[in-house]
Amino acid sequence: MRSKVVLRRLMAKQQVRFGLFGLVLLLAVAYVGPFLGPYDWTEKDFTSFLSAPSADHWWGTTQIGQDMYAVTLRGMQKSIVIGFLVALISTGLAALVGAFAGFFGGWVDKVLMWGADLLLVLPSFLIIAIMSPKLKGGTWLWFVVLLAAFSWMITSRVVRSMTLSLREREYVLAARYMGIPDWKIILRHILPNLSSLLIIDATLNVSAAILGETALSYFGFGVQPPDVSLGTLIASASGNQVIAYPWLFFFPAGLLVLLVLSINLFGDGLRDALDPGSNS
Repeated sequence: MRSKVVLRRLMAKQQVRFGLFGLVLLLAVAYVGPFLGPYDWTEKDFTSFLSAPSADHWWGTTQIGQDMYAVTLRGMQKSIVIGFLVALISTGLAALVGAFAGFFGGWVDKVLMWGADLLLVLPSFLIIAIMSPKLKGGTWLWFVVLLAAFSWMITSRVVRSMTLSLREREYVLAARYMGIPDWKIILRHILPNLSSLLIIDATLNVSAAILGETALSYFGFGVQPPDVSLGTLIASASGNQVIAYPWLFFFPAGLLVLLVLSINLFGDGLRDALDPGSNS
């Protein structure tokens, strides 16, 4: 019943419909579009360097003869995957740390929240920038771990404060009296009651992670060649090339703006649908 009410409330908002349509369309472009193009992103046309968009190369070519259409969609795929993985890991970590801290209290609460406070005051961008060169040659999943490691602290504090209230509810007290292990109570009773908050947080974290990945990749600290992301493509087209060869910049930058905008529109609408009091 509640799911139907939430769905009806969600689809009643025009911004949600726009955001959902844009997100589905961009996902289709990213993962179906490469099969429609004439070139693979790894192919190089040595007879066409920095050529403008044409019937042969729909979005032009890069400095080394790669098809810009294929490379840009590959970059969007990588940015989307990184965004979703970072959001999943950071929201899951925030849920577990906040729930355990609020449920157990005492020294567990102090240690976990001290760790969260410590990470909050550390310069995350500087730390990732220092560690990223040391991980060159390794898997890009390390980059996901680094981004997620600095994205969960504020949400964990919100989860902790809500857990402090939930742990006094009758069903939680009854479960404890029945001898159910504390970790099962957290997973079965505490976290499911925080699902609305966690879903909203994960959704909005996707766009934040994509922007974070783009910023770090722009400065050379993210995805490393020969792989690409939207950030590396935007970085490679900076400077005078934006004017001389605008297709190198505007296609990846345009897709980045549309992707983040679609996710934020959908995330804001989802927040209003799951928590009607949030916009009052």
